[in-house]
Amino acid sequence: MPSTLLAMSNEIRPFRIDIPQADLDDLHARLARTRWPAQLPGEGWSRGVPVSYLEELAGYWGTGYDWRAAEARLNEFPQYVTGIEGQDVHFLHVRSGEPDALPLILTHGWPNSVTEFTELIGPLTDPRAHGADPAQAFHVVVPSVPGFGFSAPPRETGWTAGRVARMWAELMHRLGYDRYGTQGGDLGAYVAPEIAKVAPGRVAGVYVISGLGFPTQDDVPAMTEDERAAYAQMMNQDWAKGVDHHGLLRAAPQTFAYGWHDSPAGALAWMVHKFHEFNPTGKPLEQVISRDQILTNVSVYWLTGTFGSSSWPMYDSSRSAWPEGQKSVPTGVYSGPPGIRRLAEQHNTIVHWPEDNPTGHHFIAMDQPGPLAADIRAFFAKVR
Repeated sequence: MPSTLLAMSNEIRPFRIDIPQADLDDLHARLARTRWPAQLPGEGWSRGVPVSYLEELAGYWGTGYDWRAAEARLNEFPQYVTGIEGQDVHFLHVRSGEPDALPLILTHGWPNSVTEFTELIGPLTDPRAHGADPAQAFHVVVPSVPGFGFSAPPRETGWTAGRVARMWAELMHRLGYDRYGTQGGDLGAYVAPEIAKVAPGRVAGVYVISGLGFPTQDDVPAMTEDERAAYAQMMNQDWAKGVDHHGLLRAAPQTFAYGWHDSPAGALAWMVHKFHEFNPTGKPLEQVISRDQILTNVSVYWLTGTFGSSSWPMYDSSRSAWPEGQKSVPTGVYSGPPGIRRLAEQHNTIVHWPEDNPTGHHFIAMDQPGPLAADIRAFFAKVR
């Protein structure tokens, strides 16, 4: 288990990841005892994660992957725990050496964790060391969403992105930040705009990876021919037509949590399947996000037992919907397409809508941290 979390104290106290060796030994023993199924007929990934692929990756997780190195890397970032609304919240807080740095809170996605931003934090907090303008530095705050990783799991139903946003606004207030930016992708794209609704006088701008202005079937009649073609292409992507994790986890999260909590091979298969579906590059997943990055994220879920508790964004919702955004403060995105700007502007004041940033994995911070950091700087230079 991770270092013991505090009993919901609102005091901010240091936190350090320290997984007992017995937990790692148990993980390795379970991987070694995996009861592998036969490969079903079908080409490639047409039936899900191929057995040969997962056997090799699980073997590496058990005998080659170095959790202690990953743990040490994560512990390079100052980490803390504080109680907010009765929940222990874990977060990274990395202050820049630049005196005029803008505070920025990053919200990770699902199924991800604070490990999503490991390679992004440096370019944001120390742009000088990465060949960028030091005047565009950030103090970075990266919380673990409740139920994910080292933050405590929700103990009741009724959780929403808005509730998380209220917690993040309180966290930034508690850290002494009167004005700051918000950023998020995937789940974070829902949370980041909500912070601006909660604290519009404090938020300088909202930056999301993508998702604003995504069309639905109801928008098709008013689309141009080019927009219809882009919509058809979007709906043909693996992430749009693959396993409906929203429906699955809305219907029976407890049922599936038994397998993910008890079998590391089952948990790995689920995680790799989603990361594969979220990879529109056409390249093998390991060429886009390293297997060590993927395994560090899976290990955080496994070692904290949070595969089930991290499902609340699905099971506490009644339907799937794209993020809408807000009009309280200016908004920027990393990638406008496949969103349609005129649709996004119905609910957002868009001031930054690039269409030529480097494309990549859905979790772009893990794939393209340099270009993402540069674009975050470009947006906040307009609003800070």
